Amino acid sequence: MTLLEAKDLKAYYITKSYGIERTVHAVDDISLDVNTDEILGIAGESGCGKSTLLRVMFGIIRPPLQLIHGTVAYRSGDRSLDLLSLTDDEYRQIRWKELSYIPQGSMSVLNPLRRVRKTFWDFIDTHRPNTTRREFEDLVTGHLSDLGLPAEVLDAFPHQLSGGMRQRVTIALATILKPRLIFADEPTTALDVIVQSGVIDLLRRIQAEARNSLVIVTHDMGIHANLADRIAIMYAGQIIEEAPAKQIFGNPQHPYTKYLIHSLPRIGDKSHRISSPGRPPSLMVPPKGCRFRDRCEQKRRICREERPLLVSIGENHKVACFLAVKEGAHAS
Repeated sequence: MTLLEAKDLKAYYITKSYGIERTVHAVDDISLDVNTDEILGIAGESGCGKSTLLRVMFGIIRPPLQLIHGTVAYRSGDRSLDLLSLTDDEYRQIRWKELSYIPQGSMSVLNPLRRVRKTFWDFIDTHRPNTTRREFEDLVTGHLSDLGLPAEVLDAFPHQLSGGMRQRVTIALATILKPRLIFADEPTTALDVIVQSGVIDLLRRIQAEARNSLVIVTHDMGIHANLADRIAIMYAGQIIEEAPAKQIFGNPQHPYTKYLIHSLPRIGDKSHRISSPGRPPSLMVPPKGCRFRDRCEQKRRICREERPLLVSIGENHKVACFLAVKEGAHAS
């Protein structure tokens, strides 16, 4: 069942300096669904627009980012709400209660001048204003215990916690109201491999126990392999392949996806890892046709002349590539 449907999204960064307007096509005509009780991974190189896409899907659109076109339909009970057309007061009724967001970097959430307990209290008091102190203590300590976090973290300042512990506290804050849909933007950034594993295990456990949905953005394909049910591959502001994780890793169709998979290190394999040649195009002046064409060793003339649409090539498998589209494939 579809929980959230993003359709025909275009969101650009528009700035003006010395009278010159510059436009970055960060999210350029993207449609993407999130189903109930699933983990959707969004993958791609740094700068491809995946974090911007996540913010747009969550409804965080602040200058210089501007929504050019599109809708994000979220199913709240028996209602379908366009998150991008709600007023601030309307969105406040569901934000954090039904939808939550884990940003890059825990220090962007935790106030360095306040103990963690105060941050939790302000959060609960805002969204459940009638909560008593006793109810608050029971709620927060119980939630921390469920996530394997000691109650002592409530009395600490953020700088007194390790990076991994701060990130776990941030995740606890984002999930304490039991949201149906969680957006996580590079939740393991700047963490070592061991701590990353702990954070990923925590996210997996939260999703499995609450049976909610999680959308996670990361450039780390290893994390997607261990966590995601379905993966959308993003390149230069567009989705170029979308499929269940097993198909993405077992039968990738887009040349860029193949490069991402083949670049992963493998235990015991000392052979040279294959990386994609060249660099991504400028999103200020996106090229005509396929945006991956200049890095693709299999490009054809049509790749320079026409943009490949995201089409179905099999059950739950879509790709935007003239090479991969088979006869009889239909547009999504």
